[in-house]
Amino acid sequence: FDIEALSDRASPLPHMMPRPEAFAVAMRELGVRQDKHLVIYDEGNLFSAPRAWWMLRTFGAEKVSILAGGLAGWQRDEWLLREGEEAHEGGEFEAKFAPQAVVRLTDVLLASHEKTAQIVDARPAARFNAQADEPRPGLRRGHIPGALNVPWTELVYEGELKTTDELNEVFFSHGVSFDRPIIASCGSGVTAAVVVLALATLDVPDVTLYDGAWSEWGARTDLPVEPA
Repeated sequence: FDIEALSDRASPLPHMMPRPEAFAVAMRELGVRQDKHLVIYDEGNLFSAPRAWWMLRTFGAEKVSILAGGLAGWQRDEWLLREGEEAHEGGEFEAKFAPQAVVRLTDVLLASHEKTAQIVDARPAARFNAQADEPRPGLRRGHIPGALNVPWTELVYEGELKTTDELNEVFFSHGVSFDRPIIASCGSGVTAAVVVLALATLDVPDVTLYDGAWSEWGARTDLPVEPA
């Protein structure tokens, strides 16, 4: 499951959601069966698995889990590994896009101006506070006006989400209310999915993801940025 390869190649922005039919074809080629319980893992830092989890769910997969600790945790516990490519039959996947899971720039602009939702930015504090450059060239420093910073690394410990009590404390310490809509954002839509995963674990309703993220907002000189 390659996040780069499964992004919208026609978009100038990184990691944008592909068209449903393109995603479905890719899943079938990988041998993914929509009626099975899908288990996602990454190298063990919980950086990319949440994005795969979110994409699969947004395109209609109902049973999707993430392996706690990822590959590193599996190796640490001395479970078996197999080398080489796995032979598999063709998959069965029909993508049914859930538009309510994704918001666009205009939605975020409205939320920023009218306070209709909380914007939660998963980037490191130094980037959020305009104290460090963005890794992608051409992007301004700072954050969307009114956004709250919850660095994704504060939600994770040794490749797993922290306990529910710890997650609650992290969100509350950064001023996030579970009683209001939440829009998750980050640099390019990847670590925002860690925020979405953590909130889903806490059964928080009304959570969406801004797919364009700072790669879109930070490239626009006509949009407001804090600090000014």
